Amino acid sequence: MKNNIYFIGFMGTGKSTISKHMAAITGYEEIDTDQEIVKREKMRIPEIFEAYGEEYFRKKETEFLEGMREREHCIVSCGGGMALREENIKLMHETGVVVLLTATPETILERVKNGKERPILNGHMNVPYIQQLMEKREPFYKKAGEIVIPTDGRESLDMAKELKQNLATPKFSFDFSKKI
Repeated sequence: MKNNIYFIGFMGTGKSTISKHMAAITGYEEIDTDQEIVKREKMRIPEIFEAYGEEYFRKKETEFLEGMREREHCIVSCGGGMALREENIKLMHETGVVVLLTATPETILERVKNGKERPILNGHMNVPYIQQLMEKREPFYKKAGEIVIPTDGRESLDMAKELKQNLATPKFSFDFSKKI
């Protein structure tokens, strides 16, 4: 049953913020994949990257998604690299609808510039690097995303309300009155 909602996109596009609003207005459980992995590994993301490398972290993302086969009615805020593996895209499509959030490199830099928990950007907090990385990831995001929402200059609660209405249409057939 496809009744989970996955938010994907580059870091700083608003996945965590919009997922919180979606959970509040739908009653669905909210899950942040990065927080789940941190809890399971008992290490912060930069520590995981340093100790085991990015590939290890990506495997942990896939393990998380495999576990989603057993869960329903969840709003899942995915880490920025979740859609980089074909296997992850397949798992998300099996169990839910994938919503791609987008933003310009300038917006992303403004949103993430003070963060210390983004190992991919360490030493590269600038628009050209962000744009280059976004372009590299774009084909994966486009392949995975079933709904695309640009987030630049928009209120997250408004986007969540709009998305809820779109998901309740016959195309997606979400029935938000059937909560856990």
